[in-house]
Amino acid sequence: MKKACKKCRLFVDGGECPLCKSTNLSESWKGRLVVTDANKSEIGKELDIKAKGEYAIKVRWRLNY
Repeated sequence: MKKACKKCRLFVDGGECPLCKSTNLSESWKGRLVVTDANKSEIGKELDIKAKGEYAIKVRWRLNY
């Protein structure tokens, strides 16, 4: 299953987000958004997305006990 960065919601293949360098990733996400041009995307501006890529719309902040 794909992992999404909890900070910027970008889908990540490895263990670190290439945008924000966070290692805080989640497999619990909902919805997908593909941004091809962050400067022209109205939805991207609304969600404060500054780089093209595939993003999760909602990422769950699950606590592991």
